[in-house]
Formats: sequence, C-alpha cells, structure tokens
Amino acid sequence: MRLVIARCSATYEGRLSSTLTSAVRLLMVKADGCVAIHADVGAYKPVNWMNAPNTLREEPARWVVTNPKGERLVIELEEVLEDVVHPLDTDRGLTLDGVEKELQALLAEHPHHLEAGLACVQREFRTDLGPVDLLCRDAEGRAVAVEVKRIGEIDGVEQLTRYLDRLARDPLLAPVRGLFAATTVKPQARVLAASRGIGWVEVDLARLRGEDEVHPRLF
Repeated sequence: MRLVIARCSATYEGRLSSTLTSAVRLLMVKADGCVAIHADVGAYKPVNWMNAPNTLREEPARWVVTNPKGERLVIELEEVLEDVVHPLDTDRGLTLDGVEKELQALLAEHPHHLEAGLACVQREFRTDLGPVDLLCRDAEGRAVAVEVKRIGEIDGVEQLTRYLDRLARDPLLAPVRGLFAATTVKPQARVLAASRGIGWVEVDLARLRGEDEVHPRLF
C-alpha cells in the first residue's frame, strides 16, 4: 500500500460531481488500484475515492485517476509531506460477525432461498482480492458469485463487483453473474446493483434457521 500525506485539493466527475478544497489529507493507493482520500475524522469512510479497476497517471503536482466507467478523480498536490510504500497482505482475513457467518453457512446449505435451482459449489472461494462468500451454479449450470452481508450497502456491491471482474477472467467460470444477499438491502445498494447487472435478495434469517432445524444431524 502507498500512503501519501499531502496538502491537496480534488475534483471528481462521474455519477455525481464533487470538489474538495485544499487541506492536509491522507492519500491511499491499494494493490488492487483503489485510490482513497482520507481526512482526520471518521472511522473508515474516505472523503472521496475511486474503486478498482483504475488507472492512476502521475503528473507534476497532480494525480489523475480514471476508470472504464468514465469516472475521473483529479488530485492537485500542493505539498507532499510524506510518501511511503508498505507491502500488506491482500487476503481479507476478516472474521465475519455472528450473523454474517451464520447467514453464509445457512445459505450454503439452502441456496434455493436465493434462487430456485441454485446449488452451492464452494464457500469462501479464493480470488487474489480475497474470498467470495459463495460460488454457486444456477439451474442452467452458469457460475454465480454470492456476497453475503448482514446489512447490504453500496460497499458490499462494490466488493462483489471487484470479485466478478476477477472471476470473469477464469475461462472455467466465465461468464459469471453476481448475487448480493443480506437481511436488508439498502435502496442505494439496490440501485447500484441493478446498474451493474447484479441481482439482490433479502434473506429471512428466521426462516432459514427454521429450515435448518428440520434437517436432523447425527453430529
């Protein structure tokens, strides 16, 4: 990961337009091409960002970030205070919270709750950006990547989009479609998913638990 602390301003043009006035901020460039601008407030959300895949062009005192969707982020560097690179692991290494972990396990056993005829092939299917929660096949044998969240927000759709880009490069899987599953899918996430050809499903956890209970197990 590249970390740059700089006094900078920025303009973004894409789905919306926005401007950041001059201030000292943290710029992060991740291994997958994501570029994020952080202020010294908030837990995790940047004040502006571009998700992978991106192209970063460095010009004198300026960064220009573009992507295939036509979005453009221009960062004007007035003064660079620090510029360092540290290699980090790309594996997500994330322990899911109890609800997400349970949802993933239950949906792996009962994928028909997501879509009729869906069959789970593998949980935590690895990509170079991290594991896809569920890799499935639909009734026609096509690959389906499923991302499971407790609350479905736009960050989850962006995450699934990145996984789909990687999976589509595998000739044994392509073409791959995406399915976003959560107990609640926020309206913004629904709109973003639809715009990217990704399906979404709201899952009734209580119903899933009930179905699991009627299948007795020896252990």
